[in-house]
Amino acid sequence: MKYLFLVLPLFIWSCKEQVAADEQSNIEQQPATKGKQSLTTYADRMVRAKLGIQANEKFDLKIYRAQLDADGIEDAIITVNRLDFAMKEAMASPNAAKRAELGFMGNFNYFFFFDGKLDMLSPPLAIPSSPLLPLSVSFENISSPEYKDVLIDFRIRNASYKDFYTVSNHTPRRIFQFKNFDGLGTNLTEAYHFEYGAGSYGIQKNIFVMEGQLEALPAGADKNTFVPQIKPIEKIKYTFFYLESEAKYATKDTQ
Repeated sequence: MKYLFLVLPLFIWSCKEQVAADEQSNIEQQPATKGKQSLTTYADRMVRAKLGIQANEKFDLKIYRAQLDADGIEDAIITVNRLDFAMKEAMASPNAAKRAELGFMGNFNYFFFFDGKLDMLSPPLAIPSSPLLPLSVSFENISSPEYKDVLIDFRIRNASYKDFYTVSNHTPRRIFQFKNFDGLGTNLTEAYHFEYGAGSYGIQKNIFVMEGQLEALPAGADKNTFVPQIKPIEKIKYTFFYLESEAKYATKDTQ
């Protein structure tokens, strides 16, 4: 039987993040790690070192906490957005206007995995995308009812994508990717939402890609930064299931 493994083409650019307090309930504020250091303090210090961030650079750092593997200990995902750096780099380039038109695309959005058991931060994982919008993180029980998987939304101009990661051997591993929407501000739009159900071949849940209706771009809004609502349509577009032999999601070839 033939299977299709979905890998959406992304813009890969060779490029290169503001610390801000965050009011979201799932963003970590105070817990201790590394002795008496808070995770926020530890993450800020390590992120600066791992990404070579200068003392005068503004960047955005957010911490999202959840249990992400089977060890029973809470972990965290740390996102970093270097919009300030991206804009300064673009302004110093000979094609600044073009870089701005393309939403300053490049490696300016990163995430790190903080392993609660090991009390360690992973190397940075870059997600090529527009730094005009930071990464958005949510969690779902997909690989196991005992711990969460990581869902990361990112923006490429007038399209949005979702990456699905599971943590194995203390390392985030991408198992699936799909669009949230595309064509914002044009006559050819597409939009999706996701539901989950019993797995076809194992404990890992099936991922149902459901059709959606994309909110129209308001007059005067920037298609590169406007975050539209997606109205769910209860119609399954695709069903993806986890293949253990490939360690990722696939769908049957209908041809």
